[in-house]
This record gives sequence, structure tokens and C-alpha cells, in this order.
Amino acid sequence: MNTGFTSTAITGAGLAVGIALLAVEAYRWWKTGGGAAAAGGGGRDPKTLIPFGGGIGFGTLMVACPAGLLGTAAGFLRWGGNSFGDFLMSSMTGQKSSAVATGAAPALAPEGALIVAALVLTLWLLRKSFPKPSKGKFWRGVFTGTLIGIGTGTFAVVGQLVIPGVNNLGVQLLGAVVHGTLV
Repeated sequence: MNTGFTSTAITGAGLAVGIALLAVEAYRWWKTGGGAAAAGGGGRDPKTLIPFGGGIGFGTLMVACPAGLLGTAAGFLRWGGNSFGDFLMSSMTGQKSSAVATGAAPALAPEGALIVAALVLTLWLLRKSFPKPSKGKFWRGVFTGTLIGIGTGTFAVVGQLVIPGVNNLGVQLLGAVVHGTLV
């Protein structure tokens, strides 16, 4: 199993953009209460957070891809978040941002890559069946996940749970399907 780290960088300004996206989604959920408050229930339905949370997990997995389309797309999203955040920071405060995390995402093992490839294919085949609001929340989650999933400290928990979990799931799947054993 590959336990190396992908080479990636996030600036303080990029992390600020990721935190802002996370805060906006949390505020929207809190304000509207998800589906329950809109239907007169008055409570906050945690199920409405699933598309956004799934997007964060997927964005984190993209960062763990050392190359390929997903790794390149994650690099582009991080570049966009870093650049936009730095533009805002320098315009508002006159300060430039510096890197806060580099190489903090565990790399996907070949077994984990199998799970990610199956997930991408599944999402692509089912893309027409997802409602539009869920798609928007998912893509905002992906962008957020590429920005906060590689940090250090609290945000590193996301990467440290999601990526090794997917790697282990791939090992178990291969063991069960190919070798007829459960690991």
C-alpha cells in the first residue's frame, strides 16, 4: 500500500476561500433549515448537507491523486482558490499570502484509485438523476474539499480519514472479489 504524500500547496488566502465556502454552506443550511424548515417542520435536516459533504470528500480524493485528470483538476482548483484568495487579501489588506500547507495529503494507493475510478464512473452515469440543487452543492463541496482537505491541524483530519479509508476499502474489495477473502 502506498503511504506517500502527494505534492501540493495551499496558501493562507486559498485556505481562507475554502473556509469561507464552508461557512457560507453552513450558514445557508442553518438559515433555511434544509428541507424540514422549508416544509414547515422548523428543524434543520442534516440530510441536506450530504451533497456538500460528499463533494468535500471527493475534492479531498482529487487532491490525493498524484496525476491524471482528477489530480490536474484539483491542482487547477487549488490554483484558482489560491489566486482568488491572494487577490482579495492583497486588495483588502495590502499583504501577500504565503503557503500554509504543502504535501499534507496522503496519496491514493492503487487499490484506492480503483475505488475512485469506480466512483467517478458511477457519478458520471447517474449525473442526470441528481436534482440541480444537489449538483451545485456537490460542486461547491468539491472546490471546498480541494482547498481545505490538504491543510494541517483540524482540516487534516478530513484527508487523514477519507484517503486511508478509501485505500482500505479498495484492499478489502480486491481481497473479496479477486481472491475470495475478506481482509
